[in-house]
Amino acid sequence: MTSSTPDPGDLREVWFEHDGARLYAVDTGDGTPVLLLHGGLATHLACRLFAAPLASRCRLITPDVRASGRSLHHGPITWDQLADDVAALMGHLGLPRAVIGGTSFGAGIAVRVALRHPDLTAALVVLNPAFGGADLGLTPAQDAAMQAMDAAGQRAPVEGIEVLFPLLAGLSAEMRERARAAFATYDPTSTAASTRFMASGLQPFATAAELAAIHVPALLVPGDDPTHPPAVSDVFRSHLPRCTTRGATPSEYAAAIADFLDEHGL
Repeated sequence: MTSSTPDPGDLREVWFEHDGARLYAVDTGDGTPVLLLHGGLATHLACRLFAAPLASRCRLITPDVRASGRSLHHGPITWDQLADDVAALMGHLGLPRAVIGGTSFGAGIAVRVALRHPDLTAALVVLNPAFGGADLGLTPAQDAAMQAMDAAGQRAPVEGIEVLFPLLAGLSAEMRERARAAFATYDPTSTAASTRFMASGLQPFATAAELAAIHVPALLVPGDDPTHPPAVSDVFRSHLPRCTTRGATPSEYAAAIADFLDEHGL
């Protein structure tokens, strides 16, 4: 739920149309395309915060997912729609394949892309996953967190985006101020659509057995907190056929992804 100033360099803004919305992304660097998706109540800047070093060896693409950041959307959302937005972005950029990854909520979108658009997925990166499939569902702690976000999100269109600020109480002062500055830029009605979807408990896949269909190399960085419980990561570790597991903090994500790409000649 944090953001930051984007990395320096040749940042290319991307606007594209899909399924009734005008969507936004940032594209920088050259080489293997790596498309990274941010978590809930965040924007592409949250991925730039940890992934910026990758732009020195890859083509780094970071969208604002539908109903986040500059990608405004006020209606219902589905996992398939979010995955198809990624496919539409790749089509707009003329990319036949890319490494698809994400963190937290974004990891769920990445997995849905790998399942729904396998021909577009060169490899999969699952960072700190929050969604482990319908047969696992949300834990009580996850459900409580999602419901708290949605309770605030549904108030935002009437009371203003400031109703989200109490959600940041557990962060450090520096992170809290950074997040407050990011929240201040959010569209309240889009935020309500996003939190409503996350609180629904809908999952990017039904059974863990579905993951066996993902045959590309996969990198898993497990979560270890109540919102990203180890049980979710265990689903991926146990069922992705070509899964590499690596422990890493967010500041180490870029190095972990770079090592993974090197290992697989990507």
